[in-house]
Amino acid sequence: MAGEGNGAGEGTGIVLLNLGGPETVDDVGPFLTELFADREIIPLPAQRWLGPFIAKRRTRSVQELYEGIGGGSPILRWTREQGQGMVERLDRLSPETAPHRFYVAFRYIRPDSEEALRQMKADGVRRAVAFTQYQHFSCATTGSSLNELWRASSRLGLVRQFNWSVIDRWPTHPSFVRVMAKKVAEGLARFPESERDEVLLLFSAHSLPLSVIDRGDPYPLEVGASVHEVLKAGGFWNPHLLSYQSEVGPVRWLGPSTEQVIKDLGAKGQKNVLVVGIAFTSDHIETLSEIDIEYAHLASEVGIGRFERAPAFNDDPAFQDALADIVLEHLRSGEACTRQYGLRCPGCENPQCRNILNPVAPFERMPLKG
Repeated sequence: MAGEGNGAGEGTGIVLLNLGGPETVDDVGPFLTELFADREIIPLPAQRWLGPFIAKRRTRSVQELYEGIGGGSPILRWTREQGQGMVERLDRLSPETAPHRFYVAFRYIRPDSEEALRQMKADGVRRAVAFTQYQHFSCATTGSSLNELWRASSRLGLVRQFNWSVIDRWPTHPSFVRVMAKKVAEGLARFPESERDEVLLLFSAHSLPLSVIDRGDPYPLEVGASVHEVLKAGGFWNPHLLSYQSEVGPVRWLGPSTEQVIKDLGAKGQKNVLVVGIAFTSDHIETLSEIDIEYAHLASEVGIGRFERAPAFNDDPAFQDALADIVLEHLRSGEACTRQYGLRCPGCENPQCRNILNPVAPFERMPLKG
């Protein structure tokens, strides 16, 4: 069975797009430098100078956070394990599009888009799928990763090398919803049975700058849709809230912040809280450090008696099943993307946004504003 860039023959190449994370403490500086250079996620005034300044200033404090979780992010390890399980399932489910190979393309750290593209060419791949590992579409996440994938194709002279389609979002896909509901149930099982119905479910997603949201980005809508479907699928009657975490940089961010919500819940006497990482596909710094250490300590300080987190997908075979289901449905549809992908944000001014190189099916983008 095919895996990450090995084997011969055309088959189908599936590029797993994600933000990524530093594998070692030494990788933190370069990672932050790339992050703060990206205007598509954190637009800054005088970004060419201010971005590197912020990255350098934050490096040591962020290194300390990674030291607290073992010295680096596990996101590459989990992405590779998830990708391997996905393609093994696809080879069985869809022999007509096999062999299937996965390629990791992180936005701010290696392996990056150029590495993925070079390996795809070496493997003789022609049919390619860009598969976002952000369940919820945003121009700052999926959009930025796709734009970099297309730029990398141009830099390498591979613009005509592959026939592309894009899995641009999957916030309410039944397979994702089922496995997320499973994780919520696993989290609730950590509380005494007599108290489970009263546990507050705090769904937490990565925040985004308000400048991104204000131009019409669909991210909050799609995160909310996921929460609704997960609650319905799991039959959960628990009180629940949605908040956002991981704000960085001197800009205004989408709220309410998870940190502030925890403070407010403690002040109101809430005793049991289960945090659910609704927008994360594996453990990384936001779960292992921000939630498990920083927020857990805060919860104790403000009087929350029991504070737990629903397990991440990591190596759960059910999530690998879900990834395979999503890709299989996409391949059988014959479509280049969802109908929503071509709809630019009303305030979009980025001519790159919502592009697809050599789409496998007809595709049109909404014009830029004005």
